[in-house]
Amino acid sequence: MIEPLAGPFSAVVRPPGSKSLTNRALVLASLAMGTSSLTNILLADDTRVMLDDLARLGFSIDIDEPACRVSVTGADGFIPAEHADLFCGNSGTTIRFLTAMCSLGHGRYVLDGVERMRQRPIGELIDGLNNLGVRTEYAGEHGFPPVIVDADGLPGGMLLYGTAASSQFLSAVAMISPFARHEVRIELTARQTSWPYVVMSMRLMDEFGLTPELIRDPITGEPRCIIIPRGGYIAVDYAVEPDASNASYFLAAAAINPGSKVTIQGLGRSSLQGDIGFADVLHRMGANLIFGRDFITLIGAERLEGIEVDLANMPDMAQTLAVVALFADGPTHITGLRSLRVKETDRLAALCTELATLGAAVEVEEDDTLRIDPPVNIQSAEIATYDDHRMAMSFAIAGTRRNGIVIRDAQCVNKTYPGFFGDFGKMLDSRDLSR
Repeated sequence: MIEPLAGPFSAVVRPPGSKSLTNRALVLASLAMGTSSLTNILLADDTRVMLDDLARLGFSIDIDEPACRVSVTGADGFIPAEHADLFCGNSGTTIRFLTAMCSLGHGRYVLDGVERMRQRPIGELIDGLNNLGVRTEYAGEHGFPPVIVDADGLPGGMLLYGTAASSQFLSAVAMISPFARHEVRIELTARQTSWPYVVMSMRLMDEFGLTPELIRDPITGEPRCIIIPRGGYIAVDYAVEPDASNASYFLAAAAINPGSKVTIQGLGRSSLQGDIGFADVLHRMGANLIFGRDFITLIGAERLEGIEVDLANMPDMAQTLAVVALFADGPTHITGLRSLRVKETDRLAALCTELATLGAAVEVEEDDTLRIDPPVNIQSAEIATYDDHRMAMSFAIAGTRRNGIVIRDAQCVNKTYPGFFGDFGKMLDSRDLSR
C-alpha cells in the first residue's frame, strides 16, 4: 500500500549503481588484462546472475557486498572454462552479453533462464554471431533460449546489421569484437533500437582502453558503421554511476506533486546513460528543472501538460511516463515502443490493462504508439506487476496522489532495485538518501 502525501516533500537521493553499466563493466573487466576494481556496483537479481555465471566461466571474482565493490581478474579475452551451464534468470543483459562472450572460448556452453526468458527473442544476436563465424544451436524453440555455443574463438569479419529487437545484441557483439581473429566491421543498415545504450557500451569500452570507430552519415548524422580494432582491454578502477532508469521514479514522484523537490546526486549532463533524458521530458510537461553536470534537481509544478514524445531511445521510461500522464492535462502520445513487447513482460499489454484499472482511456496505435487520456478521477486499485520490476516502481508513483493504490507482488523490484520501496518511503518523508 502506498500512502498518499499530505503535502510536498523535499529530498536528496542517490540511487544505487546502474544495472546497465554494472553488467557491461563486469564483462569488460573479465575480458581485460589484469585486475579491475569496480565500485558502486548494483547488487540485485540481474547483476547477481551475471556474477554467478562469470564465476562458472572460471573468472576470479571477489565481492565486497557492504561496500558494493567487486574485484575482477580478467583473462585477456580468454574464457577459462571449457564448458559451462549458465543460468541467466530473466536478465536480458546477462544472457545476451554472455552468449557473445562464450564465442571467445574453446568448448561448449549452454545458456538458459526462467520461463519468460524462453519467450524473449535472441535470434538476431545468434544470426549476427553466426555471420561472424560462430557455431551455435538452439536447445528448444528456434530463435529463443536456451542456446548452445560450440566455441572455437571468434573469426570476425564484416556484419550487416539492421534494426533489432534489442540494442543489447549490438552491444554484445561490439564488446567481444577486439578479440576476433579478423577486424570486425559492423555496417548499420537501418535505424538502431535504443541507440544511446550502444553509445554507452562504446564509451565504456573506451574506459577500458579500446576505442571503437563510429562512422556517421555526413548528411543525416545517423550512425552507419562501427569498426572495432583488434586488441584488448586493460584493467581499470571504475566507479559505476547511479542508475538513471531507477532515478526516474523519484523524479516522476516530484513532478506530479506540486511544490515537491528532489535532487538526484551523481547523475547529470555528464552521464553515460541515455535515460537521463527523462528529466527533460518531465520539464517539457511543465516541471521545473535544474540540470547540472553531476546532479538533477526537479520541482513539481502546479500543472502538467500531456505531450507527444518518441521514446525509441529510452523505452524503459515508457511505464514511468505513462503513470505521470495520468496527472497531466490532455492526452499523452508515446511512440517508439516496439521493443516493449519483448521485455520482462509484454509491457504494452500490461500498461493498457493497469492504466485502465485506474480509470484512464488507453489505446495502442500501430503497435508501438500509446495514447493515454487521463481520467477525471483516478480510481483506487490493486496493481498487477506481471513479475516486472518497472511495473511495480512506476505505478507506486500514482499512490503518492491517490489513496487505495496497492502494488501486488512488490518483491519483483529485487530484479534491479531491492531497496526501492524503503528508499521511496524515505524520500516521501523528506529524508536525505544520498550515500
